[in-house]
Amino acid sequence: MKEISISFILNNMNEENNYEDDIWKTCLDEKGKRYKRKDISTALKKLTILGFLKKNKISSTDKYYNKIHYSNPEDYVGFVNNLIFTNESKIKGSLKKLKDRKVFVDISKDINSYKLSKHTRIYYEKLLESFSNITEISSSILLVKETSTNEKFKKQLAVCDKEIKETLEQINQEIMMDRKASEIILLKRQFSGRIPNPGYLKL
Repeated sequence: MKEISISFILNNMNEENNYEDDIWKTCLDEKGKRYKRKDISTALKKLTILGFLKKNKISSTDKYYNKIHYSNPEDYVGFVNNLIFTNESKIKGSLKKLKDRKVFVDISKDINSYKLSKHTRIYYEKLLESFSNITEISSSILLVKETSTNEKFKKQLAVCDKEIKETLEQINQEIMMDRKASEIILLKRQFSGRIPNPGYLKL
């Protein structure tokens, strides 16, 4: 999966009234080429969920984004904690449903050919989605922490990131438990491929 820098996107935006098409035109990759429109759209959606942007919808096809600045660091910490709690709840729910199920009935080289039962596939995909979300929350926290000069704020963010790490460790223990070697290799590949570098988003 490709990645894009959170700072890169934000630095290519004005404070207000950023239309998606304008952002797509100004955000060029390291080779000076434009990203795919869907990649920019995905990044903007994720930055909105992560609390960096606010989407303003004018019509079904016309919308723009404004940057969000938190005058009180406590507001951002509260927002992040709610986001973590929401995704932890989804993860725990999915793990509970998967606990007594064999995640993979057949193993092959192609992930699309895994013969998962209908309900198992739904819960597994929810788990993967929530896992991606929480790793990107961690990525964004690390970026904010790195760019802040407020020591109390940085300590609060470190606590948030520690909680995420504990959640990820829980996922690793529960999903890998009693799996065959071939399943473990595949599962690790599935999950590790969704972890972005600090300050980045997966596209």
